[in-house]
Amino acid sequence: MREFDFVKSSYSSTAGECVEVARNVPHAVAVRDSKAPAGPMVRLTPEAWTEFTASLK
Repeated sequence: MREFDFVKSSYSSTAGECVEVARNVPHAVAVRDSKAPAGPMVRLTPEAWTEFTASLK
């Protein structure tokens, strides 16, 4: 399995409230807290990610 390549969200604040998202692995989107890179991550299907981000608008 390929490793996730996380990128910090452009919506992350300068106060350390940061979310990182990885979309480089086929059929998966991973989300984690940038302050805890070795901590847990959430894995979603690309369809679930699209639904989630659409619901934020």
